[in-house]
Amino acid sequence: METRYSRFIPPRREKTQVNGNRRIAIYPGSFDPLTLGHDDIIRRALKLADGVVIAVAERTTKPKEPTCPLKKRVEIISEVYADEPSVEVVQFSGLLVDFARARGARLIVRGLRAVSDFEYEFQMALMNRSLWPEIEVIFMAPATSYTFLSSSLVREVASLGGDVSAFVPPIVLEYLVEYYGPGVAGR
Repeated sequence: METRYSRFIPPRREKTQVNGNRRIAIYPGSFDPLTLGHDDIIRRALKLADGVVIAVAERTTKPKEPTCPLKKRVEIISEVYADEPSVEVVQFSGLLVDFARARGARLIVRGLRAVSDFEYEFQMALMNRSLWPEIEVIFMAPATSYTFLSSSLVREVASLGGDVSAFVPPIVLEYLVEYYGPGVAGR
């Protein structure tokens, strides 16, 4: 039934078809290491999508020396989300839009901590949209308590023997203790 307001109501959109009617979001990054800021974004992305694929990149656009080998990062992150059936952890290489298309996902989630992140992320989002116009990019701000937090900062503090236990999941902390020593856990 058409009312005078019907023309203002957008048509209902179908969910992205992946594994049935599931809407899948891709959350790409190096995750070296996975932080509680990442975890916050992942758990909140699950409120917007039926599933989140954590796509651990073989190569990143920003050159950095990895602390943890790629396969080990995938293993650790998989263990963090072992009890979360809506989260899948995979490694990927190549163009993110090609990976997303192959997975049937039309949603990319990116975290923004500060204005300095925005310019870079905005450029990447526009490039991805020009490569595949059907992709949507959602920028999410982490919880206020994690706005300063980055993997690089955690690695730096850990490499100097600082306590990073308040910034990473317990499983990640176990690995960091093995790699850097017990000081990273405040011991």
